[in-house]
Amino acid sequence: MNQNSDDKPIDLGIFNSRGRGGITSAEIIAIVLSVLWIAGVVLFFTFAPKGEAGVTLDPVVFVMKFLTIFLPIAVIWVGALAARSARVMREESSRLQASIDAMRHTYLEQTHAGHAGIQPSVEKKLEEIAATAKQTETAIATFTSARNNPEEQSPDKPAIPNGTAPEGDEQTSLALGTTAEDMAPPVSVNDFVRALNFPDDPDDREGFAALRRALKDRHVARLIQSAQDVLTLLSQEGIYMDDLKPEHSRPEIWRSFARGERGRSIAPLGGVHDRSSLALTSGRMRQDPIFRDAVHHFLRQFDKTFVEFEPNASDQDIVALSNTRTARAFMLLGRVTGTFD
Repeated sequence: MNQNSDDKPIDLGIFNSRGRGGITSAEIIAIVLSVLWIAGVVLFFTFAPKGEAGVTLDPVVFVMKFLTIFLPIAVIWVGALAARSARVMREESSRLQASIDAMRHTYLEQTHAGHAGIQPSVEKKLEEIAATAKQTETAIATFTSARNNPEEQSPDKPAIPNGTAPEGDEQTSLALGTTAEDMAPPVSVNDFVRALNFPDDPDDREGFAALRRALKDRHVARLIQSAQDVLTLLSQEGIYMDDLKPEHSRPEIWRSFARGERGRSIAPLGGVHDRSSLALTSGRMRQDPIFRDAVHHFLRQFDKTFVEFEPNASDQDIVALSNTRTARAFMLLGRVTGTFD
């Protein structure tokens, strides 16, 4: 989260020497105009026709000529001095505003220090209680699932049983009506979840092994490929799933989403609140049609695959899935596109 910069002390030194003394641009312009005017006057009187000798100089004509020569120069320098005065007033106003901000910051610090023994400790306790409540709620749901469904906790339990496929997918049939999916063993829940989290580093052998096994299922492979595409595009904006700290939702909310429920009841699934990530992703969605298509394809694949995964998954499996990088990308992109609205 980016903190508000209103409370940061302002460095008054940036106003100390800027524009103080020296020749400004307004004065340079005034000098140039004055020189040009004087040169024009000299040229005019040099090439102007001479009057008759012996003619006395009329005082009125003399005054008019004097004003004609020097009045424009006076006007130019009045404007230059006015510009300089305005600049000085702006600088003084800026220094005054900086002083006010510094005083405000000092006041806030003193006020905060005065209540440091009471208010911050109370707020900290409330935050700890709220965080503990959320963790307890998720842990209870997971523990209940583990106790009520011990047969579902087998590490070899299939994530998506054979014979089920996302709606709309074509089935490639072999001889005697056997599909390609029936020939391959189903992906286990452990491999499915680990594959959606992707390997942590080049030395993560178990992660790569789980990813290879998951890619043998073409429906899971589609989700993994689409997730890899959006994660790569998000990384170009400096958005990494490991940096996000989403608020995790209860398993029953995920189940409601899988059963087609939409609206306020599933809004907690959009648990990503990082403003910079949301803003960068939203901007990329508006400007980049390739990124937009990749996001919508990923959201469709995640939705279809999760619908098939949910009936065979325990609450503990859903909690594990929600902690993967793929699920975090779904939370981020789903909130940006309004999937949870």
